[in-house]
Amino acid sequence: MAFDIDMIKEVYANMAERVDQARKVVGKPLTLSEKILYAHLWDGAPTKAFVRGKDYVVFAPDRIALQDATAQMALLQFMQAGKAKVAVPTTTHCDHLIQAKQGAVPDLKRANETSNEVFDFLASVSKKYGLGFWKPGAGIIHQVVLENYAFPGGMMIGTDSHTVNAGGLGMVAVGVGGADAVDVMAGMAWELKFPKLIGVKLTGKLNGWTSAKDVILKVAGILTVKGGTGSIVEYFGPGAKNLSCTGKGTICNMGAEIGATTSTFGYDDSMERYLRATDRNDVADEANKIREYLTGDDEVYANPENYFDQVIEINLDTLRPHLNGPFTPDLATEVGELGEKARKNDWPLKVDWGLIGSCTNSSYEDLTRAASIAKQAVDKKIKAKSDFGINPGSEQIRYTAERDGVLKIFEDLDATIFTNACGPCIGQWDRSDRKGDEKNTIVHSFNRNFSKRADGNPNTHAFVGSPEMVAAIAISGRLDFDPMTDTLINEDGEEVKLDEPNGLELPPLGFDVVESGYVAPVADGSQVEVSVNPESERLQLLTPFEPIGNTIKGAKLLIKAFGKCTTDHISMAGPWLRFRGHLDNISNNMLIGAVNAFGKKTNFVKNQLTGEYGGVPDVARYYKSKGVYSIVVGDHNYGEGSSREHAAMEPRHLGVAAVLVKSFARIHETNLKKQGMLGLTFANESDYDLIQEDDTINFLDLDGFAPDTPLTIEFVHADGTKDIIKANHTYNQAQIDWYNEGSALNLIKKQNNA
Repeated sequence: MAFDIDMIKEVYANMAERVDQARKVVGKPLTLSEKILYAHLWDGAPTKAFVRGKDYVVFAPDRIALQDATAQMALLQFMQAGKAKVAVPTTTHCDHLIQAKQGAVPDLKRANETSNEVFDFLASVSKKYGLGFWKPGAGIIHQVVLENYAFPGGMMIGTDSHTVNAGGLGMVAVGVGGADAVDVMAGMAWELKFPKLIGVKLTGKLNGWTSAKDVILKVAGILTVKGGTGSIVEYFGPGAKNLSCTGKGTICNMGAEIGATTSTFGYDDSMERYLRATDRNDVADEANKIREYLTGDDEVYANPENYFDQVIEINLDTLRPHLNGPFTPDLATEVGELGEKARKNDWPLKVDWGLIGSCTNSSYEDLTRAASIAKQAVDKKIKAKSDFGINPGSEQIRYTAERDGVLKIFEDLDATIFTNACGPCIGQWDRSDRKGDEKNTIVHSFNRNFSKRADGNPNTHAFVGSPEMVAAIAISGRLDFDPMTDTLINEDGEEVKLDEPNGLELPPLGFDVVESGYVAPVADGSQVEVSVNPESERLQLLTPFEPIGNTIKGAKLLIKAFGKCTTDHISMAGPWLRFRGHLDNISNNMLIGAVNAFGKKTNFVKNQLTGEYGGVPDVARYYKSKGVYSIVVGDHNYGEGSSREHAAMEPRHLGVAAVLVKSFARIHETNLKKQGMLGLTFANESDYDLIQEDDTINFLDLDGFAPDTPLTIEFVHADGTKDIIKANHTYNQAQIDWYNEGSALNLIKKQNNA
């Protein structure tokens, strides 16, 4: 039986009436995305049509998911909201703080020892405020959500950018910062600019070496890392129905890498099969009653160009396997062409590691398809040339795969089975075979491959592919290996070729698990004590931010970030994850990965008050100690990647008043707003070039901060000359109220106390 079945029944009970009303209001057939959005309006039944990409709309999500790295700050904020219990079903998942090193058993034991303070905090807060809690080792948040909580037609938010994975079960599932989650946990509405819609029509059927992963790798190449910004990507067509549910999840998961608000698929037979296989017959039965409301209208899919803002068509019959990278997930290359490109760009051809897992590709189907390649290597006496690491998606998958002999196949190939956790995908990897900044290549089935992300080495060239392709490439040990055409020499000196992969959509004997790792919330947690040691280096109670105010004069340029500046550059993961619950300590990593446009170095900026150079956090702290605000300037798609609000809270904590860039990634812009900061964009992108290292910044009309009104900023250069520029913003009045109060959380507390 499903979790929260009564809630799901209530959603479905309102669905038909609200969608029918939305059709009347909008005056045309609806996409699936529109059906879900209009069915989840905060005010109930739709009364007006919203303008895509312009109107801010308030919604009522059905549920929330938190992962341990972001849950710490989200729950520390919720503790200040004055609420006794979360207002909607919410779960906490411990998957980020487990480092991959020796294997599942020792790694999990070590994590429970080194992070017990954090796990105990999360468990106690969950118990006190009515959250479901998934223990360390239970699984990766998004796979666990897909197996237990996702349902067709629902809306959820989560404090992780890959919350979008639940689109594989027909949800509108959106990654948000912790402050957004706190709003909804506190019983308030969730605000989102009504998304634009990108339709992807899939025809044909996957075959041979091509997998669902290759669909999104292809789409990433088309749309780039910012092409989906502000949009929902909706997949449809006969090819979509031919995909498995977990394959759909893979595609939606990596939609975060094109900046999409979320991605989704219409309810179909594969989703029903998955629901029933994961012991949710009750959800499938209820979904079948309103099946036509859980997918786009026929007219929409017949003539998509009339209903979507952009339409892409991909024929699965002719789609070829891809490996994307290095250093960015949208650098798409067909496998057969990668060797030539690698040699041209001097990418190392020798592959040192093949890593399979992550929230993107760790389902039973993924493991069996990769295992079919691994088994061939064993049977055909091919010794793997690269090291192998496997992260199962959940304890249910791990237990089932072990029962069915799938994991034994990998072990026969000398693979290391890591914990059911994120591991190397988020930099939680103690990689013993590399030291320093040695240039090398790895292949993985993850979603992101930014510089330093997996192992902290800026010269690790990481390539993203399907689990089966990762297996084949790792076995060959060569980046230029094409399993569709190339052969390998086995231990007997024979030339052998790998056969096409095959896998099982669902386990023939069904899923099974002995200990899922789930702890249910208690009915009344009022007597539960949540304590934080004032001397802790891992956890720190929050102090509300003071409003920045409408007078910013004499601010100093902190850093002018050059090129790509993701949330990994702004607030690194890896070893820094241990400080995710301690704002002051983790602020020591603020922008240390960003490249300074002046000198092209990282973590090396000029302190204008002393004339000396130092680390970004050190200079920011100095300015703050002298009562001087600082400003960050950035390039395009600033803040792409993870939803981590630490990338906004750290600058706020260290006295950064504004971030001025050419363009923002959606989640990061919202996070800045939530923390009471100014997130601004150049009205003229070329003005970025006017900013000089010694600039002092004055805001000339901040006292008139208002919606749809640009701000005027004066940059005073060291030689006394000035440049005055216009800066655009997307703040509505409610968001300006956050700024005026110091943060969105401050406003919530004020309203609760009124």
